[in-house]
Amino acid sequence: TVENVARLQAHLAAVSASALQELQEYVLFPLRFALKVPGPKQERLVQSVVQCVSSVLAATCVKKRELLQELFSELCTCLSPPPGSGRPASLSEELKLAVIQALHTLMHSAYGDVILSLYQPSALPLLGFAVSLLLGLAEHEKAKQIKISALKCLQVLVLQCDCQEHRRLDEDEAQQCGDLFASFLPGISITLSRVITGDIKQGHKTTVSAIRLFYLIVGLVMADAQLARIPKNKEKLPAEQSRISELMVHRGPDWSKSTAEKLSLLLHKMVEFSSVHPHWKVRLELVELVHHLLRNCSQSLVDSFSHLLKALVGLVNDENSEVQSRCNEVLQGIAEQRIVAQNRALADVLSENLHSLATALPRLMNSQDDTGKVSTLSLFLGYLKLLGPKINIVLNSISHLHRLSKALMQVLELDVTDVKIVEDRRWGCESACRPSGSLQHGVQKGRCQKKYFRFFTEERVFQLLQQVCRVLGYYGNLYLLVDHFMGLYGESGTYRKQAAMVLNELIAGAAGVGVDVLQEREVSLNMDDLKGSVMSILDEYTDQANWYLITSIDTEEISREHSVQHSGLAARPGACSSVLLPSPELHVTTRTMNSNIWQICIQLEGVGCFAAVLGKEFRLLLLSALYPVLEKAGDKTLLISETALGTLVDICEACSYDSLQRLINENSDYLVNGISLNLRQLAHQPHASQVLDTMLRHSDASLLPLVEDVIQDVLSTLDQSYNNQASTFLGVLHSVMAALVQWFGSSCGEKHRQRQTAEWQSRTLSQGQQMVTRQEVERFFLDYVRQKQIAEGNLPDAGDEEADEIPPLAKLEPNDSATEGETSLPSHAQLAKDVMERCIHLLSDGNLRVRLKVLDVLELCVTVLHPHGNHLLPMAHRVWPALVTRLISDDPLAVLRAFKVLCTLAQKCGDFLRQRFSKDVLPKLTSSLLSQAPASARAGPVYNHTLAFKLQLAVLQGLGSLCEKLDMGESDLNKVADACLIYLSAKQPMKLQEAAQSVFLHLMHVDPDSTWLLLNEVCCPHQYEPPHTSLRPVKLSGMGRQRNEFTDNVLLLLERLQQRE
Repeated sequence: TVENVARLQAHLAAVSASALQELQEYVLFPLRFALKVPGPKQERLVQSVVQCVSSVLAATCVKKRELLQELFSELCTCLSPPPGSGRPASLSEELKLAVIQALHTLMHSAYGDVILSLYQPSALPLLGFAVSLLLGLAEHEKAKQIKISALKCLQVLVLQCDCQEHRRLDEDEAQQCGDLFASFLPGISITLSRVITGDIKQGHKTTVSAIRLFYLIVGLVMADAQLARIPKNKEKLPAEQSRISELMVHRGPDWSKSTAEKLSLLLHKMVEFSSVHPHWKVRLELVELVHHLLRNCSQSLVDSFSHLLKALVGLVNDENSEVQSRCNEVLQGIAEQRIVAQNRALADVLSENLHSLATALPRLMNSQDDTGKVSTLSLFLGYLKLLGPKINIVLNSISHLHRLSKALMQVLELDVTDVKIVEDRRWGCESACRPSGSLQHGVQKGRCQKKYFRFFTEERVFQLLQQVCRVLGYYGNLYLLVDHFMGLYGESGTYRKQAAMVLNELIAGAAGVGVDVLQEREVSLNMDDLKGSVMSILDEYTDQANWYLITSIDTEEISREHSVQHSGLAARPGACSSVLLPSPELHVTTRTMNSNIWQICIQLEGVGCFAAVLGKEFRLLLLSALYPVLEKAGDKTLLISETALGTLVDICEACSYDSLQRLINENSDYLVNGISLNLRQLAHQPHASQVLDTMLRHSDASLLPLVEDVIQDVLSTLDQSYNNQASTFLGVLHSVMAALVQWFGSSCGEKHRQRQTAEWQSRTLSQGQQMVTRQEVERFFLDYVRQKQIAEGNLPDAGDEEADEIPPLAKLEPNDSATEGETSLPSHAQLAKDVMERCIHLLSDGNLRVRLKVLDVLELCVTVLHPHGNHLLPMAHRVWPALVTRLISDDPLAVLRAFKVLCTLAQKCGDFLRQRFSKDVLPKLTSSLLSQAPASARAGPVYNHTLAFKLQLAVLQGLGSLCEKLDMGESDLNKVADACLIYLSAKQPMKLQEAAQSVFLHLMHVDPDSTWLLLNEVCCPHQYEPPHTSLRPVKLSGMGRQRNEFTDNVLLLLERLQQRE
């Protein structure tokens, strides 16, 4: 009975293990007898007996082969179905579990060699019976625990237990077991594949156990080492075992081939299911499956590795970190053991996978979401890394290389629809005033320009594509790759940008820069090969057909680039594709310009990359590379100039120059030579001017002596061709003058200001002292009377006032020696004077663009000559008539620019211009302000964007400081005040009101009393009571007036005046 069995089990538990070992067979006999009794048995009783047997086996060892086989058979019989039913026995789950655990314990208690008696050909039927029972339970049972236990028991049965207690099999024993298990392989593999791809509700543990059992049994039966030792013919067994001989399988070549094909189908199905299983442990076990089979069956199962490696490489980017890291370990192990390198068949499988993926890549990149694209490219990259040094198998095949390169060309296609890239321009003045130290730091932050691609937006996708190209460069034949992609570069404008991107990355990969690989290459890099490839790519990039592309609709630029391309120098046949080199007659689209901008930027990035790769070796290539890059750094398109600056910084780092300035100065000899030569060729003049502009912007005063000759060349060429090339040369002169202002203007100006401040302070101090004594007051009044008489012409010397215009020259020249002044002029000031000479002639040029450029240059000349008054004033005298013409009768744009020049002149020349300004310019300015005021008062918000508004604003903003700097007389100040008063109206645009306020604030400095009176005439906030009754009351027009449009601004100004006092 159940109770008796339970009592027996309790007593046995108290017996020591050694005693129980002696009594093992006696104890087991009644229990075995209870199981063997024919007829139906109570399930609970069978379960108790099995559990009791299990407890005895757990405490003892089975040392007899017969006992092992009999116990094994008896336990299996407990699970067997009734004879002839063909269905599994309908037993309770508890009993099934107890029997499985008893079998598990029995296999563990078998002693050393005893267990091998189960694995003789004679025991094959018994083993087969057990295997089929356990497989049936694993597949059909609902209870998870039974499924898992059955699979674990099967694992022990095929001698692949996870525990370390079992004796390791030697080669012959393993071979024998392999022969036996081969008979069960079809049944086990098919059933397990069904379990693995079964309902997800069975839980991950079942799936994990099934996967493990699958790869362990397949890894044993299909092991390359075992199959290699199989004799050609099947061994003959003794006559009595002839029946068993029929059950045995001969693992010959035919059998292994057909089995591998069938297993390949099962593996494909399993891998597809498991690689996307939601539980990470299943995916981790899949990695182990690939690893185990690749290690043991890389030859026998070679056809299956197409699916297995795809799964392994795909799991590199798994969301779970453990799966990722294990995957990387396995890949690293494959590389280190050179499994692929030593197995040509496996390399062929990988290259076929690569070919089919490259074929599908453009379609997948077009249809998948970003996550799908990342996994597809990870797979692509993984194949390349696994191939490693065997990559040349792929590259040496024309169809493979063609498919691979075309896939990269299509996937890397840029989006060239953005208008902003074409619109963003670089204005010279911005960078001219940037301190040289901040440049390098600023450029390095955003080294590589962000590109926008047609088929993807995710940055990770681009990084994977970069890695693909770099791995190709690292392992592949560099000459072959460079030659192929250079062919694509020259073949079509459509592929040019992508081919350049790939070439840049190939070179980086070949040098091992930023490339992530699983194994070292077989042949180390030859620096001469790398340099040869770089030189051929550089020559192609800087070829005029690929370097001078139309990037803006500036008519000058289009004609300039066109003239360079057709100047007979670009004689490369087929290079001038219609997409990239349109003639000026054609309509140049934004897309074309955008495409050209990106092409130049990618080529510039390439130059930076080549410099980084070659290091100091790149110094030898500076002769051909530096000049074109400096050209692009002076380009008006912002994206190009920024990329070129980044490239220059890369060159500095690679060639060990500590700054951009040093790079330019140390190579200035050949740069200056290039500029001189190109200035003589009409087509190349604009580019030469860009190089000079960049050199000046990013160097310091030490460059001036080196470029002085070039600047003199520019001036002499300008003298000979005022009509044709004035605009280009003015660009050069603007760069020169902007550099001189940056280098010399601030320091000289600072000294001049300090001198002026000192004079002003001493004057105010002396004025303060004049108030102290009565005698001083008396002297002041006497001086005043004398000056008044002179003003009225009472004294005989009436010509003095006429002569007053020139004396400042004499004051500024203490030696009164013009020749000495000339010789003492520093070179930079002499240069500014020479340039100013040309500006005087060009101020009346018929072309508005030229006139505007001249005015800009003129303003800079004045700033440089400022400390040298004895030279500046005669030049100002000469420039005045032409400047007045620009101010009074020219295009509003020119008037605006001329007014700025006038403000600078007034600031630098002071009262020298007072009478001229008062007579020639002021009446025109005041009448213009008065006539425009009604229009601006009526205008809506759009008016703020008109040229008329900008002109009004500039005049109002500059007029106050002009009056102060020129120390204007009372009548002129009154004219200015009257003209600006109307702009204090609340009806005027706010910016004009603020500018008018600024005029009055300046007038307060010059003549506070008159300003106070004028403002009070408009609006007087206070009643002024006379301090004594004998004095008449003060009456001002503004008293008692109601609020009007002027009130707010006038009150604000009066308050400011009050605060000043």
